[in-house]
Amino acid sequence: MVAPNPDLHPVKREEPRARSQATESDDGPALWSNRRCMDVLVLKLTAIHVFGLAGLGIVLGEGLLRLAPVLARLSVPRAILGGLTLALVALALRDRVVNFELDEQLRNLLMIAFFTTIGFGASLRLLRTGGLKVLIFLGASVLGLVAQLGFGAVAASGLGKPPLFGVIPGAVALTGGPATALAFGPELEKAGVVGASTIGVAAAVFGIIVSGMLGGFVGSYLIRRDGLSPTPGETLGDADIDIDSGPRERHGSMLAHLVVLGMTMALGAVLSDFIKAWQPMPAYIGAMLVAALVRNLDDRFQFAGLDQDKTQAIGEVALELFIVMAIVTLKLWQLVDLALPVLLILLGQVVITVGIAWTCVYWLMGRSYTAAVAAGGYTGFMLGTTANAMASMNVIVKRTGPAPQAFFAVGIVGAFLIDFVNSVLITFAMKVLK
Repeated sequence: MVAPNPDLHPVKREEPRARSQATESDDGPALWSNRRCMDVLVLKLTAIHVFGLAGLGIVLGEGLLRLAPVLARLSVPRAILGGLTLALVALALRDRVVNFELDEQLRNLLMIAFFTTIGFGASLRLLRTGGLKVLIFLGASVLGLVAQLGFGAVAASGLGKPPLFGVIPGAVALTGGPATALAFGPELEKAGVVGASTIGVAAAVFGIIVSGMLGGFVGSYLIRRDGLSPTPGETLGDADIDIDSGPRERHGSMLAHLVVLGMTMALGAVLSDFIKAWQPMPAYIGAMLVAALVRNLDDRFQFAGLDQDKTQAIGEVALELFIVMAIVTLKLWQLVDLALPVLLILLGQVVITVGIAWTCVYWLMGRSYTAAVAAGGYTGFMLGTTANAMASMNVIVKRTGPAPQAFFAVGIVGAFLIDFVNSVLITFAMKVLK
C-alpha cells in the first residue's frame, strides 16, 4: 500500500497552534499546513509552484492588455497587470479561505539575474559613442533624481511621515520602476518603513500610467509652442557604429551567455557580501558591478562574445517573471492608511519632473526639436520606465518627424546609466535619512 504524500494533502489539526510553524515530514516541507487557526489553511508554495504561478500571471496580464488596449498604449507591463490580479485574488482569500506563503528563492535569483543583464549593458565604448548629448541628458536625469529624493523627504516630513518614507514614491518607484522598488523594499522595511515594497509597486504603477499619458504631451507642447521641426538629414554621427558589429561567430550562443551570467552572479554575490559588511544595500549591486566590468573587458578582449540582444532578451524574461512573483507577495492591505500621503507626494513629483523636462532638459539639450523629443522621453522614464520613454517619443516622431539623437541619448541613459546612479543615490539617502 502506497503511503499518502504529505506534500499533496492538507494537514488537519485538532487544536490551533500557539505560534506559526511549518509542518514537515521526512520527505520535506508539506504543501498544505493549518498554521493559523482551524478554519484558515496556509498554502505553502515551493519554487516550482511559484514558477508556474508567475507564468499564469504573464498569461493573465497579456489577456488584460488585449481586453483593454488603452493599457497597452500606456505601456503598462503585462507582468504588473498579471501580478496585481493574482495579488488581489490572494488578498480576497486572505484570512477567509486560505493564506499563501511563497518560496522566495527563485524570485530573488531572477531579480539578481535581471540587474546583472543591466550591468552587461554598461559599455564605456557605447557611452563614448553617444557623445556630449548623452552626458548632458545624464546630468539632467541626475538632477531629476536629486529633486525626487529631496522633495520626497521634505514632503514626507510635512505629512508626518519619516523622511525615508518619501524616497519610495520618488526615485525608488518612479525613476527606478517596479524592479527597483521591489529590490529596495526589503532594505527600506529593515530601516523602519512599513510596507515599503507594497508602497513602491503601487507608486510605480501610478508612475507608469501617468508617464504614458504625459510623455507625448510634454514633448509635443514644446514643439508647438516654439514652432520646432526636425533637423534635415539628422543622423547619429559616430553613434551609427554598432558596438556589437564584427564577425558573428564571435558572438556566443545563448548557453554561453547563460554560463557567463551565472558566473557573474556568483562573483557578484561575493562582492555583495563584502560591500554589505560596511553598507547595507540590495543583493544585486555586486552582480551589476561585476557585469559592467565583464562587459567592458569583453569589449576589449572578446573572450566571452557578449551580444547585447541576447543579454537583453535574458533580462526581459527574468524581469517579467520576477515582477509577477514579487507582486503576488505584496501586503496590499498596508496601503489603506498610506494611500493619501503617497498620492500627495506622487502628484508633487509629477509637477517637478514635468517642470524639469520643460526647462532644464529642453534648455540643456539645445532648445531644438531633438531637445523637445528628449524632454518627452525624460518624462517617460523619470516617472515610469524606459519603455514609457520610447513609447512617448514614438508618439511625437510619428506626427512631426524623426529625432534619432534623442532616441539614442534617452535609450542609453534609461537602459543602464540611470540604474547605476539611482542605486548609489538611494543608498546614500537611506544612510542619511535613516
